[in-house]
Amino acid sequence: MTQGIEGKVVVITGASSGLGDATARHLAVQGARLVLGARQIDRLQALAAELGLGLGAGAAVATDVTDAGQVQALVDAAVALHGRVDVLLNNAGLMPHSPLERLRIDDWDRMIDVNLKGVLYGIATALPPMTRQRSGHIINVSSVVGHKVRPGSAVYAATKAAVRMLSEGLRQEVKPYNIRTTVISPGAVRSELSQSVSEPDVARGIADFYEKFAIPAESFARMVAFAIGQPDEVDVNEILFRPTAQEL
Repeated sequence: MTQGIEGKVVVITGASSGLGDATARHLAVQGARLVLGARQIDRLQALAAELGLGLGAGAAVATDVTDAGQVQALVDAAVALHGRVDVLLNNAGLMPHSPLERLRIDDWDRMIDVNLKGVLYGIATALPPMTRQRSGHIINVSSVVGHKVRPGSAVYAATKAAVRMLSEGLRQEVKPYNIRTTVISPGAVRSELSQSVSEPDVARGIADFYEKFAIPAESFARMVAFAIGQPDEVDVNEILFRPTAQEL
């Protein structure tokens, strides 16, 4: 079903793998006009070529979301190519879990920079064209861990809970501009997110958990499509979903 999606200009960060890749593929089939950003430009360009987006048209843009200027360039590329931005999916993220006592301060900084500041940079670049249009849709990615913290996930959970609060504040502020907001909180979904864990013992535990419980990345893509595909007067603000077998 392409109603509400076909023809929309959708910008996706972290689009070269995992949830972003699956969402790009899903929305392309439904007729969305995609502009993709990620750090891994070779993989991103391969995906853009596979989806028929064209490499010379600005549909694949090297984007590190910790750099506000690069995020701005991604959104600017969408406006230059299509004249507008209808949807921004702030998808880029990482998850280097570890107990706080191990003092992985570099990992803490990376999570704050990518998971929270990266989302803020996306909002900062999407809001000007969307307010001018008096329409748009900003989708941010949280996590089930943003609802329920577990040992070893304190900093990651903090960033994802912050994304939820940020999204709710954004929702209230953008009502005069007819902009919709959604925050999606996935459980265990197959992606490369677990590969960002730097502590070997923690990484093994998470790998085992994902092997047992994780569901395909397409499940996330369907949630994104559901939110985008609603009639303009319907604003789906929050989606929390898990594998049926996942307790957390």
